[in-house]
Amino acid sequence: MTTKTSTIAFIGGGNMARSLIGGLLADGYDAQNIWVSDPDQGQRDAIKKNFPVHAIASNQDAIKHADAVILAVKPQVLQTVAEDLANTAQKTKPLIISIAAGIRESALNAWLGGDFPIVRAMPNTPALVGSGATALYANTRVSKHQHDLAESIMRAVGLTLWLDHEAQMDAVTALSGSGPAYFFLIMEALENAGRELGLPPETARLLTLQTAFGAAKMALESTEDSATLRARVTSPGGTTEQAIKVLQEGQIKNLFSKALTAAHGRSIELAELLGGTRG
Repeated sequence: MTTKTSTIAFIGGGNMARSLIGGLLADGYDAQNIWVSDPDQGQRDAIKKNFPVHAIASNQDAIKHADAVILAVKPQVLQTVAEDLANTAQKTKPLIISIAAGIRESALNAWLGGDFPIVRAMPNTPALVGSGATALYANTRVSKHQHDLAESIMRAVGLTLWLDHEAQMDAVTALSGSGPAYFFLIMEALENAGRELGLPPETARLLTLQTAFGAAKMALESTEDSATLRARVTSPGGTTEQAIKVLQEGQIKNLFSKALTAAHGRSIELAELLGGTRG
């Protein structure tokens, strides 16, 4: 069996599930092999309107013949969903892919009844436009084929990278999971500064967005690191050097280090809170 002939079931039909479905169909997966379950009729109707896949209400029916089950529900309800799926899932032991932030593999495995191949995935919101960055972690029960299948599924919405240790997921959460908001904040600040210097609002907005896009594209297509790229566009005695000097005097690197450390710590706290079992 190739990855693209695998049967895939989504538990939850929200935005991230829809972006993955769209990516999979564009990547050549057969719509008839994709099942989506969601208790909300409106969600199911929206999925059927946009994709020729199976959209049903029953989680158990969705996973009966699945090779991979993608848990695309909120972390707060994942325990209830997993425990409800356990009996059905134990019969076939599909690959479980969880995109719920903060839920440890051990907790999810316990809720499902144990001995499952599990991949944790941490996509970020640009996955909604096919430009995501997803970190993956597999437990020891994941086979080579399942490893390839998980990567193929998540690669449908952007870049994928594998982690050696699950604990690294908290750093991923701090960097790329929360990262889009950092860049939005920077863009917001640049737009505001541009307007204060006399630019019309729409001009400041478009110049900011295109500059951010262009810088990211240059970095992606270059083999050099960010520091080298920055130095290359910073002429001695020029305008860029003056701006960079102000940012460095403001301890921008230290500020980002503190910000990511705070996000990392909160990720660990939330994992401990959400990953506990009910007594």
